Amino acid sequence: MGIRAWLARRLGVPGESAQEVPPETLFELGTDVYIRELAFWSCANLIANTVSKCEFKTFFQGEEVRKDEYYLWNVAPNRNQGRSAFLHKLLARLYRDNEALVIEHGGQLLVADSFQRTAYTLYDDVFTGVAVDDFTFQRSFSQPEVLYFRLHARDMRRVADGLYQAYSKLIAYGMKAYQKSRGQRGVLQIDTLKNPQWEEYFRKLQNEHFKTFFSAENAVLPLFSGYSYADLGSKTYTNEGTRDIRAMIDDVSDFTAKAFGVPPALLSGRVAGTKDALDSFLTFCIDPLCGLLEEEINRKRTGRTGFLAGTRVQIDTRRIRHTDLLGVAASVDKLIASGAFSVNEIRAVLGQPQLDEDWAGQHFITKNYEPAAALAAAGREGDGTLET
Repeated sequence: MGIRAWLARRLGVPGESAQEVPPETLFELGTDVYIRELAFWSCANLIANTVSKCEFKTFFQGEEVRKDEYYLWNVAPNRNQGRSAFLHKLLARLYRDNEALVIEHGGQLLVADSFQRTAYTLYDDVFTGVAVDDFTFQRSFSQPEVLYFRLHARDMRRVADGLYQAYSKLIAYGMKAYQKSRGQRGVLQIDTLKNPQWEEYFRKLQNEHFKTFFSAENAVLPLFSGYSYADLGSKTYTNEGTRDIRAMIDDVSDFTAKAFGVPPALLSGRVAGTKDALDSFLTFCIDPLCGLLEEEINRKRTGRTGFLAGTRVQIDTRRIRHTDLLGVAASVDKLIASGAFSVNEIRAVLGQPQLDEDWAGQHFITKNYEPAAALAAAGREGDGTLET
């Protein structure tokens, strides 16, 4: 799809009427679309990139395994997409349309580009017109056959777009005010009387000569007798004008980020408070999103019986953060020395390969750890006090 057709569609201009709209008008109107799209896709791509770092762990009857289901979710969901491309398409559909559909065909997981859903309260929903890329399935799918994800009870993108409709007037006013302040103004005094050639000369003077005069770096404006031009000058402005416009565009990103649970600081690139912003992002955006994906995957692909028996998919979000091995060395030592984790469990969290050794799966505890009951008993047998 060409950029002209894309802008026309986003602006709601019918396809047959798009060619009638002058390009400069279409692109001027499209400025609003670009600002909204930048804010939306910055949020959507940030979320998709974050989820792509997660590992989809698979369990069979309570034991972690790596078989076909693991390969499907972590390496290649289908022939034409890797895991990252698949998740980006899935989450783009989910955040853009507030719903997304994944079907399984021939052992492949495919994200639908379009579909129609017929909802039934007491029976399974039915999905028809399911299209993936340029192929449309000539059959219907029932709810148990698909993975159907719905993000919010209300489409938050529409809410954000509605807010932007009012806010865009401020941005447009700021841009026009800036352009007006940068323009040149003057007074043209005309003493001559009107003659047959006057209108033609005035038209050419206004549309050609003055346009060239104002836009050229060095120029001379020829005037006939009876014409006098006085330059009113232009006000010199600092960068504060463009900073104001930039601040309003940043506001669009901020309220779009809030609509999707993304801390605005993560989009703006501000360093201050990044740790707190990341914690909030993981807690209130990524963890609930991964929980939504887990629930649908487990209830459709595992079912009640399998899930209760310990067969499930679990999305591990611990790998999202970048870990500095030297920075966490003391914490790693404490976790192993306390017996809380084995060496291989720690290596998994750090993204390191597992060790094929029996001792790497064992739990160790240092000798200076004693049960509280044993210390209390030792105190009673001695002088009645506990050593500290």
